[in-house]
Amino acid sequence: MENTKSNPLGTFNINVLVRKFALPSILSMMVGALYNIVDQFFIGRSVGELGNAATNVSFPLSICCTAIALLLGLGGAAAFNISLGEGDKEKAVYYLGNASVLLFSCGLVLCIIVFIFLSPLLLFFGASNEVLGYAKEYTAITAIGFPFLVFSTGCGHLIRADGSPRYTMFFNFSGAIINTILDPLFIFGFGMGMTGAALATVIGQVCAALLAFRYLRHCKTVQIQKKHLLPKWQFTNRIMGLGAASCFNQIAMMIVQIVLNKSLAYYGALSSYGEAVPLAAVGIITKVNQLFFAVVIGISQGMQPIASFNYGARNFDRVKKVYYLSLIYGLAISVFAFILFQLFPRKIISLFGPGSEEYYKFAILYFRIYLFFTFINCIQPMSATFFTAIGKPRKGIFLSLTRQILFLLPLIIILPLFLGIDGIMYAGPVADFVAAAVSVLMIGIEIRDMI
Repeated sequence: MENTKSNPLGTFNINVLVRKFALPSILSMMVGALYNIVDQFFIGRSVGELGNAATNVSFPLSICCTAIALLLGLGGAAAFNISLGEGDKEKAVYYLGNASVLLFSCGLVLCIIVFIFLSPLLLFFGASNEVLGYAKEYTAITAIGFPFLVFSTGCGHLIRADGSPRYTMFFNFSGAIINTILDPLFIFGFGMGMTGAALATVIGQVCAALLAFRYLRHCKTVQIQKKHLLPKWQFTNRIMGLGAASCFNQIAMMIVQIVLNKSLAYYGALSSYGEAVPLAAVGIITKVNQLFFAVVIGISQGMQPIASFNYGARNFDRVKKVYYLSLIYGLAISVFAFILFQLFPRKIISLFGPGSEEYYKFAILYFRIYLFFTFINCIQPMSATFFTAIGKPRKGIFLSLTRQILFLLPLIIILPLFLGIDGIMYAGPVADFVAAAVSVLMIGIEIRDMI
């Protein structure tokens, strides 16, 4: 039987453990966000506003990849750590094997779907006639990398759960560095434009996936055998149940992104900004905000193995402490991001290439209004991950749906009817505040009853 005294998750100082697991997780998540940021940076300086708008249109597919990776990767990691905490090492290894096989398989299915329905999907995501060509050129190539992107992202959670967060950081960094080097070479050196950016991204993702596969052949705490790779319902059901909250959060983001793109194009065309300016500006701002969320999600993922193991071992004081400490770190970075977004919006948007005065005007307003409650935006995703970590996925799923589906989506549809495109901007802070309030209430009840 696995004893908490033989596992550092049950004995080491909580602050030390959070830093050990969260820092590599943060860097890994930021690397994932940088894949999109780097493409956006070079595309903005080579293709311009239409190129930025095209990457924004294809962005829901990237969110879909992340959703699958969280469903199977984070779910598998939570199931693995809870089983270890309960002392069932034999069952724990099945979660790693089943999750790793499903990750690549689901990424491959998504790739095939995108190839078959490429144009209809991009039009559904909000592509206008002037943007569609650029979006097709970019997405047709990046889709090849979906199996590798889903596998490497999901395996990062599995490898972290196995006690090797630094290796997760290593292979993610390797892929990002390759992408960053190849982007300017392909785009400017070879004059390949959108195609070059897409190729650089795929090559980086393949390299990261190969390094993740290399680790899984020689795990730190268990040994995956062929029998562990055959998916079995008792394990896949548990994996998907625990990963559903984080997955639904991403799916909700994807749905909102699609509706947001369509609303920006429609109401933008009715305003002085035009159809392309809001799409291009929001595409950049969304990915800049993704960098902030990469830190928040990284902290929550670092919290996951610690909370899962100690909850399985019924060490509830350590479970509470790791949540509170993680939340403090999350609030600190949230306040920092809020200050940046409020004080330096024009400087941030200018990094991604020149634009018209209307472009800058819209971007500055969107930064300051839509992201006004950035300083509390860590509470909802961290609380949803916490519920997943302690094996209560239904509560995590509900919290994951609060901001995006229950609050933000209706507001994006309703407010512009009265306020035009400004209504989209005001939908953000209202949804953020209410979602944070609901999260505080649910976590307060859960912590109180944890005895």
